[in-house]
Amino acid sequence: MLKKILKEKLSWKSKHKLSNFRDKIKAFGKGGDLNELAKIYETDKYGSHYYTPHYMAHFKKLRYKRLNLLEIGVGGYEEAYEGGASLRMWKKYFPFGNIYSIDIYDKSALQENRITIFKGSQTDEDFIKKVVNKIGELDIIIDDGSHKNEHVIKTFEILFPLMKDGGIYVVEDTQTSYWKEYGGSSEELKSANTTMNYFKQFADSLNYQEFLIPDYEPTYFDKKIVSLHFYHNLIFIYKGDNDEKSNMVVNYKLQD
Repeated sequence: MLKKILKEKLSWKSKHKLSNFRDKIKAFGKGGDLNELAKIYETDKYGSHYYTPHYMAHFKKLRYKRLNLLEIGVGGYEEAYEGGASLRMWKKYFPFGNIYSIDIYDKSALQENRITIFKGSQTDEDFIKKVVNKIGELDIIIDDGSHKNEHVIKTFEILFPLMKDGGIYVVEDTQTSYWKEYGGSSEELKSANTTMNYFKQFADSLNYQEFLIPDYEPTYFDKKIVSLHFYHNLIFIYKGDNDEKSNMVVNYKLQD
């Protein structure tokens, strides 16, 4: 009865604060367990998907850093007061981190201490660059946006060069590579236009110093991607200097 009365009488802002307070109590002592936090904050990163175990493996060393995390996509579509579950989860997991997000809808009502949300498109290069200029160095980028293959690829090509060396770029929900309505295909598994095939090519980029191509000019991604980790519907891309020399090839010529 009390719950019903509160639901009817309280403003959305008051309900939001009450909900956050409830979640804060539930999350007490569980800040390092993303599986539990995902359930408490009701994000689909655990349950509908099983991303959080991988996130913990890759992010645990960063947990207490003063970092900047940018997640593309807030959730809740056009509903101004819906979404933001994973942002609140990241805020709890990274107690000294600043959490940022972008969405095509106005989600400013979901902002709170250490959570800032910008309105705009993930493929608008001018908008993205302005956002990054406001944020500063980016340590983690997570693409949980439209999931359309062309958007994922374009966003990566805009944002990855703007991320700091040592940063981690994550792409979620890569199953859309196989779904026609998102620009993917389950038949043409070698299509260059899908998210999966786009990122597969960078496995070769890791080894560009082994290429036997005279006068080869390494790309930015050849030089700046140092590792890739593929999981079910999830990719992690690490940025740094990919400058490990070949033990047999010099200037793209095999040595005797």
